[in-house]
Amino acid sequence: MRIIAITGGIGSGKSIVSRVVEAMGYQVYDCDSQAKRLMDESDRIKQDITRRIGESCVKSGRIDRAELAGIVFGCEEKLATLNSIVHGAVREHLAMWAATLESRATICFVETAILYQSGLDAMVNEVWEVTAPTELRVERVMKRNGLTAGQVKARIDSQDSFQATSPHHCVHLIVNDDDRAVLPQIERLLTAAMSH
Repeated sequence: MRIIAITGGIGSGKSIVSRVVEAMGYQVYDCDSQAKRLMDESDRIKQDITRRIGESCVKSGRIDRAELAGIVFGCEEKLATLNSIVHGAVREHLAMWAATLESRATICFVETAILYQSGLDAMVNEVWEVTAPTELRVERVMKRNGLTAGQVKARIDSQDSFQATSPHHCVHLIVNDDDRAVLPQIERLLTAAMSH
């Protein structure tokens, strides 16, 4: 089983690439939605958050996201704690998910904006990094999320500020700049991945 990460910053188009490979019949693990679901459903995560971040973050068995955000975004240490709780749970869940596919598939995908920060880079065989010019990314996110250019640039800068200490050994770029078609790039990479 080859696990391929689809990654890229906000507005790069990684979700488009994920939807294309899904339409081609491949399984895609979406880290964002799975992390949210795990936070909602896992008693262990809720207990860890209560114990390590604050009792006020869980009310009536549900995570109070506004309270949690208010605490972690004001304190780097608490944010790192939350990330370690959630990233660990996602890595564990991804491993179980991939194991259930092993008899049926030779390739599966994981979509993540934070490949290195989450430690998922150690779990994948290769990385497809989706890129686009910054101006185009800003334009896309403004249109999609109704944010100002300044808000989008701040998010891009925040994501781009993280530098992996040792980038993955097998990274392929997919350029999603509205000039180059994405599908032929995906098909070429899939053909190469299947030959491994």
